[in-house]
Amino acid sequence: MHKTRPTMERVQTPLAHIARRWTPAPATVRRAALSAVVMTVVIIVTGGAVRLTGSGLGCDTWPKCTDDSLFATPEQGLHGAIEFGNRMLTYVLSAAVGWAIIAARSEKPRRRSLTRMGWAQFWIVMSNAVLGGITVWAGLNPWTVAGHFLLANALLTVAVMTWHRTGEGDGAARPRVPRAVGRLAWAITVVSGLLIVLGTAVTGAGKHAGDSSDIARMPWDWAKAAQLHAASAWVVCALAVAMWLVLRSVAAPDDIRARTRDLLIVLLAQGGIGYLQYFTGVPEILVGAHMLGSALMWIAVVRLLLSVRERPAAPAAEMPAPAGPELSRV
Repeated sequence: MHKTRPTMERVQTPLAHIARRWTPAPATVRRAALSAVVMTVVIIVTGGAVRLTGSGLGCDTWPKCTDDSLFATPEQGLHGAIEFGNRMLTYVLSAAVGWAIIAARSEKPRRRSLTRMGWAQFWIVMSNAVLGGITVWAGLNPWTVAGHFLLANALLTVAVMTWHRTGEGDGAARPRVPRAVGRLAWAITVVSGLLIVLGTAVTGAGKHAGDSSDIARMPWDWAKAAQLHAASAWVVCALAVAMWLVLRSVAAPDDIRARTRDLLIVLLAQGGIGYLQYFTGVPEILVGAHMLGSALMWIAVVRLLLSVRERPAAPAAEMPAPAGPELSRV
């Protein structure tokens, strides 16, 4: 008679250990996801403040602030404090993303899609931190600055998607509006993405280089780039108005109409700020407000796109069975 070997329990990860002992309420998971959205907007705006105050090279190097100090030194003055403060906010952002991951991992039944999106945010944060370091090493090269900003918007996209997914199920996506309306939502999203990219072209050719030194700008005329950026903004506005009119004719759900209304309000405010800064010499305060408006616009666009379809709760047969203690893994 053979002796049976005792079952070896697998070593649990810290996340699995927390998930065994804590089940957050759905509202807690949603707040955790929202905190990542809020902190992403904060890091975008404060990153712009670093550039607009000429503090982009306030810290001489990366990851340290100087060759000899991890922290800003008195000799670096206000610029060093601003740049170092923005770097510290990255840790706050990381904490918000970490909270979202923990809450998503601990929800019952387990939703792997939310956990994956949380980890996607984490890796984008890490990648952008490295790109930020490369930007410092490159002396605030406008191309790396643009990439740094666009990657922050990629983080914002995933964070908003995660926040939205906390309020729906894991079933197959199904449309809530006719196909033509869904395509119009996609058109708004694509053109809005192009609008943001063109905005980096305006910034890269403009006067706010991020430092008082003579930093080379992108090789095209700033005024023409700004006019092209404005033209793309008008296209987004036209598409948003078209969406508002179409939704009235097809008797769309009220929440989709609300998303379209929110987008129109943000576009109106953003357009006003954009033209005001163009005709007043691009003052720093208006550029900062325009960056905030850009983040709010993109949130409104992504929420509109996500609202034209829905994901019901997955059928019981498709729901993964809860793992035993010895099988719990991240």
